[in-house]
Amino acid sequence: MSDSISQTQLPASTDGELLFPNIPVEFQRLVGEMQHATGSLLKPESIDDRPLRGTTLYIATCSLETRFGTFRTHIFQDIIDKHYIIALAHGDIDQAEVLYTRLHSSCVTSETLRGCDCDCVQQLEGAFKVIAEKGNGILFYLMQEGRGVGYVGKSRDRMMVQASLDELSTFQAYASMGLKKDHRNYDNISDICDVLGIKAPFVVLTNNPDKVNALRDQGIKIANTETLEFEPSPFNLAYLTSKAASGHILNRPSATRVKRALPPEPVVPFKPHALPQAKRFVYSASYFLPMKPVDDEVLLNNEQFREFFGEKKIEDYMSEENPLITNYSLIRGNRFLVQIHAANLKAYADANPEDPIVDLLTTPYWFRVHVYYDIVTTQEFVVLTHGKAKIYDIPVVRLHSESLFNRFPLRTVENRDKFKQSVKQIVTYGVGVIQLIYNDGRGAGFGAYATDLMLSEAGLALSTDEAYRRIGVDYDSRDYEASISLLKQHLKSDKIQMIMNSPASLVKKPEYSIALQQHRIEVERWIFIDDDSISD
Repeated sequence: MSDSISQTQLPASTDGELLFPNIPVEFQRLVGEMQHATGSLLKPESIDDRPLRGTTLYIATCSLETRFGTFRTHIFQDIIDKHYIIALAHGDIDQAEVLYTRLHSSCVTSETLRGCDCDCVQQLEGAFKVIAEKGNGILFYLMQEGRGVGYVGKSRDRMMVQASLDELSTFQAYASMGLKKDHRNYDNISDICDVLGIKAPFVVLTNNPDKVNALRDQGIKIANTETLEFEPSPFNLAYLTSKAASGHILNRPSATRVKRALPPEPVVPFKPHALPQAKRFVYSASYFLPMKPVDDEVLLNNEQFREFFGEKKIEDYMSEENPLITNYSLIRGNRFLVQIHAANLKAYADANPEDPIVDLLTTPYWFRVHVYYDIVTTQEFVVLTHGKAKIYDIPVVRLHSESLFNRFPLRTVENRDKFKQSVKQIVTYGVGVIQLIYNDGRGAGFGAYATDLMLSEAGLALSTDEAYRRIGVDYDSRDYEASISLLKQHLKSDKIQMIMNSPASLVKKPEYSIALQQHRIEVERWIFIDDDSISD
């Protein structure tokens, strides 16, 4: 190439500057032929364009209908550590003077498993609400569980903290395991801003000054910050207190009247070890998860029921002008499901904070979480157990395939509803197991699932089956043999009640039945939940 090539012939941004100022002029065209231009995702030349900037690869784009409006969703993946970054844009991100922005790290326990021992899902939905109200903004959802250490590290922190009866903080637990207090990396954000053509400064929605500094270090302009803070619960007060002590901008932990609550029984820590009958799985941690009740139906054992309704009968609470209780039922195992009127009880709690009845607002379902590391796939496996199975019990079992998009406040949350229905089936029976299968897209992965949605939205595929053929993956790629092998470690007998979506889904998955047969697990009863509906 010649030095005489004029700048007007070279790749340039919309404002006339060279796109690659650090590259000699004679090589500008060469580099331009290898990279998509700044802002290329807003006006792509082809649906097959896949801009790669730094280590950040663009995968797909689709629209998501949320309770707060439509968000244009761009999916990226880091080509080194393979984690996904989802950029959810609302309004005009190209010409806006300022963008309300949230960097949000994934939290499977609160966003999928309904856990209430942190404030992550509240911050997530709060950010969606603010961005929608302001009109223009973008939420970056990063798959960096447990401040970047993954669920294995996070679960061992939870096990240690609970075993210490909350005397140890999360950050002390991390330090004792040889971890930094934060292993997250935000370098992909500037790459994404480049291919989206984002130039407006950010108003960052965060309580964490470290996130603001990380963006500034990348050259991203910060106009302002706004905190997202919510009233603590008895189960996240200790965690939020430790975050405040570490520098997060949080005022409510020190001002709240909420008292800390401990797990229902002692947590005994253990060293990681391979399962004797399934050595591919390294049993890493076990701890208790307080889960938000389904349909405002609080679970009480006989002793708890007598404590709440010993002096004043439950029927009296139901017959008041503004009833605090709407219904109750006696269920298997001499337990009770008590349906509270949440709005009335919250109003009553404001006026009568010391009345023990208000504790029903924060009475969870207790599930035990078991976390495994699979040395074959390098994935984390999560198993939830409820109740203490007797030899005569036939546990209710669900293999639940997670959908990442269902972590967001969508208008339609079919996958989330199926999880709630599964929880309700297990709680009502009293004994059960849920195994979480992370792989979106029936095991093909989140990238394939998002591409399926993009092709369908563009009219290039009329069904998921057709999209999968275009992508080049099978109908179902999930490893049921591995899942059933792990499931068996949590069963006292060879008989189960299996929750499925529908008879049709069972017919389409012969591998499912084959794996059960290979491990000699007999399904005493199939529970099909597609026709049921459970509200939040």
